Amino acid sequence: MTRVPLVTYEEATGKVKEAFDYQIGKSGSISNMKRALLNDFDTYDVFMGWYVLWADLLEILSKREAIIFAHAISTTNGCILCSLFFISDLKDLGEDPHDFSTSEREALLQELGSTIVKDLNGVTDDLIARLKQHWNDRELTLLVGFAAQMIATNIFNSVLDVDVDERLTSLIPDFEPVTWRKNNG
Repeated sequence: MTRVPLVTYEEATGKVKEAFDYQIGKSGSISNMKRALLNDFDTYDVFMGWYVLWADLLEILSKREAIIFAHAISTTNGCILCSLFFISDLKDLGEDPHDFSTSEREALLQELGSTIVKDLNGVTDDLIARLKQHWNDRELTLLVGFAAQMIATNIFNSVLDVDVDERLTSLIPDFEPVTWRKNNG
């Protein structure tokens, strides 16, 4: 159960109510993460930067590549809520989230995402060189910036144990976090 209240529309005032109105107008609902974030508007506002980076990411990656990248980060980090969103996205693409083939670029994105989570100082010059065969310096900066924002989102949801959104609960059996932490120490 979420460790902070999920703010409701009825109790929202000021900027928080405006955020509710914006989110509901945009997608018809508001996620549990956003409702938890709205306990502090400035925190919510900072975390909404994820969507700016996601939009930028979709300018340099296909939607599939972006989903695979975010999925690799979230599952390696063990964040059930974020992982389920990307499991849902993979299924929407017709993919089995546990068994899908990847292109060279997608495999590089998976490697970057999981390496950053496991050991942020473990990103080697070799990996950077291989990434630079596909992405320029600005794009590489965006990839790492997005990864950092994704990890921050994972931390928020995991530490506060934000409840899985109702639309994702049927996917819980599909969540298989990477167990590298248990295996390595």
